[in-house]
Amino acid sequence: MKRFVYIITDRNRKNLHVGLCSDLMKTIQFYSEMPTLFFDNAQHLNRLVYFEEINTEEQAMERFKVVSTYTRPQKEKMIRSVNADWIDLTIGLKYEQGLRVRPQLRPSLNANRRVMAF
Repeated sequence: MKRFVYIITDRNRKNLHVGLCSDLMKTIQFYSEMPTLFFDNAQHLNRLVYFEEINTEEQAMERFKVVSTYTRPQKEKMIRSVNADWIDLTIGLKYEQGLRVRPQLRPSLNANRRVMAF
């Protein structure tokens, strides 16, 4: 099962929180539903700025332990190596998730057609 090591921050980049999860989108949704879980409302963690997809749980746990011990400058360097502008990666993940969903079958045109009598 795939695991994700991620870094999430607030709008001012004041706090960097490292986490580990199996479903990144559900985790991001959890952060948005619980804005004051870790910090006060002014420091709401809502920007996913870095994540790694790891195939095994053991490797993910080891990577999480390593990244968690990084100093702030080390974390910033890691983030800037893949996301120089610190943009919120959630937008791209939502778009990608939308592409994976099978489009609904188009209803028959004949079923929606109305017969007009003059």
